[in-house]
Amino acid sequence: MTRHNQRVGAWGEETAVGYVAKRGFEVVARNVRTPYGEIDIIARQGDVTIFIEVKTLTSSKNFLPEHQITARKREHMLNAAQHYAAANEIDHWQIDVIAVEGKPEIEPVITHFQNAL
Repeated sequence: MTRHNQRVGAWGEETAVGYVAKRGFEVVARNVRTPYGEIDIIARQGDVTIFIEVKTLTSSKNFLPEHQITARKREHMLNAAQHYAAANEIDHWQIDVIAVEGKPEIEPVITHFQNAL
């Protein structure tokens, strides 16, 4: 991954954290590694734990950030969430996807797909 992509990804995750915090989510953890891959954000809202995958693009001329969620990525997301939930005795959980479009110097477009998987 290039430094540019790392900066864009980090900005997208920061943007998503701010977005969920403004909506009353409690951010529990970030960038959690599991044997199945990384979980970008783990949050809670009420009694539900929410595993959030963040996808960021600076330009969406040809496709949207959420189009980066392939079948393989969905499988990794589901396995990572199941692993974390089992290890932490979490019964009520869901997986959300937050798509962030834009650049740090402009207001981003954020799309939140709740219970995406």
